[in-house]
Amino acid sequence: MSPSTNDAPRTSAAAAPASLDLALIGNCTVGALIDPRGAIVWACMPRFDSPPLFDALLDSADGLPEQGSMRVELDGLARTEQHYLPNTAVVRTALWDHAGQGVEIIDFAPRFVDRNRVFRPAQLVRRVRPLAGRPRVRFVVAPRGAWGAALPVVTRGSHHLRYQLPPCTVRLNTSAPLTYVADGTWCALDRPVSLMLGPDETLSGDVDAIAREFEEQTIFQWRRWTRRLALPLEWQDAVIRAAITLKLCQYEDTGAIVAALTTSVPEAPDSGRNWDYRYCWLRDAFFVVRALNGLSEVGTMEHYLDWLYNVVRSAADGPVQPLYGIGLERALPESVVTTLAGYRGMGPVRVGNQAHEHAQHDVYGSIVLGAAQAFHDRRLLRPADATDFAALEVMGERAWALHDRPDAGIWELRTRARIHTSSVLMCWAACDRLARIAAALGLPDRARHWHTRAATIRASLLERAWSVSRQAFVESFEGRDLDASVLLMAEVGFLDAKDPRFVATVDAIEQGLCDGPFVRRYEAEDDFGLPRTAFNVCSFWRVDALARIGRRERAREAFEALLARRTALGLLSEDLDPVTGALWGNFPQTYSMVGIINGAVRLSAPWDSVI
Repeated sequence: MSPSTNDAPRTSAAAAPASLDLALIGNCTVGALIDPRGAIVWACMPRFDSPPLFDALLDSADGLPEQGSMRVELDGLARTEQHYLPNTAVVRTALWDHAGQGVEIIDFAPRFVDRNRVFRPAQLVRRVRPLAGRPRVRFVVAPRGAWGAALPVVTRGSHHLRYQLPPCTVRLNTSAPLTYVADGTWCALDRPVSLMLGPDETLSGDVDAIAREFEEQTIFQWRRWTRRLALPLEWQDAVIRAAITLKLCQYEDTGAIVAALTTSVPEAPDSGRNWDYRYCWLRDAFFVVRALNGLSEVGTMEHYLDWLYNVVRSAADGPVQPLYGIGLERALPESVVTTLAGYRGMGPVRVGNQAHEHAQHDVYGSIVLGAAQAFHDRRLLRPADATDFAALEVMGERAWALHDRPDAGIWELRTRARIHTSSVLMCWAACDRLARIAAALGLPDRARHWHTRAATIRASLLERAWSVSRQAFVESFEGRDLDASVLLMAEVGFLDAKDPRFVATVDAIEQGLCDGPFVRRYEAEDDFGLPRTAFNVCSFWRVDALARIGRRERAREAFEALLARRTALGLLSEDLDPVTGALWGNFPQTYSMVGIINGAVRLSAPWDSVI
């Protein structure tokens, strides 16, 4: 590679506008988001909930800045191509200039089995090679620390650059000329180069050889993982991408599953609905485990249960929080960062989440439902036993004691408490599943005990959550406002989907909350006014409900409409604008990716229709 003396570049990658058209790479230790030009615009190290090393996504009032990103810029950029290597979490980006010269960028985080254990360092690997000609490129490695407040102290070694930042120091091992990388010099790319950014440790061996081996091993590992999935016949590519994305949201060191990889991407433009989702909500994690179990991927559940039982046993003498840190942290104080302008300049940027202080009574149902399969599934390395059941019974007692008490609800209202239908529903589910588990364990007295309590909650819910005036189940006892969360009644087995009351509720929600195939969460004003965007998981709940009550063609149409709103690489955020189709909210959102899997499994034609 040689420095270029040509004129200044004709295209400025820094001017690229921010969007959620992003690719995700990761390895269950770290994750990173990559824009269509190959710029890494978000990555937290050394954990999902660490301060970001690359934070350009949340400092993008005037487009994506160079500072806070890692990129390969191509002079005279004319077009880009980007896709995942099939059945992997490895992304290929191709950049082409006006003269037909091209550059290929392969991005991944190493993940493979080495010496009988999974190798998943806090590391990002980037391999770059020319595709045609001698394209003129510039390597940019511009991390920041302390939420954009600190620039790195950079020192140079023989084959690496060290970036000292709070809270960690990272090392870039590279086969590109260090001078060009350090100075951001434009140069002609005439050979493949590798960049490996990770722990401040010596790399023992040739950078290119190690990067190539890591890529091959990582590709093999992901393809072996996806090969074991029990896929539906239809929409297989969508399901595979969703499954890989869900897996990438698990912090495998502890088993926790984060709700999303980002913080503070607003739910709607300039709404102030900006939250930090880089923690483990027990509710969201249950739905992730349930979806992957449906594909016969039980390893995620096994890792998660290790984390969950630590939560359960640590909370034996007190309430369970709706969310915890991925290392079981209880205190997640919420604060506002003033050093980053926010996504498209739409702050605030929040760190931490006040919801850890909430009373959300559905959490007890989420715990029991998340653990229930382990009492019935004989494939597991450690099936659940009577000791685990005893721990879950404590959670059931809490569900029973709190089922008719006001709480913040599934949507985490900050200034209003009610007896929310969805919370009562999940308290019922806790008691119902404990009765089934007790029966499986040969404990008839405990089975009768929990069955009686489930029946009592069920009767109360049927009486007090039904609105005669609305002819629908509503969001709270004796209330009248519609809420999409009541659609979960069929999914968790509370009501037969053909029950006239459930069918009437689906009809009411379609009239009151739907914008075509897109569904808002609720119709009442909350702390920030009326919701403006559709909540993607609610749209998928409607798909599931339509299919269950026999309206399969309408369900398929709605499902296809939702799939069409995914990014080019098959991912979804939390929310979308039903008019423009623009994605909003934290990204990628596990709830939304769960909906893709559940919808495909529910609606697909059976395999025996083609074999």
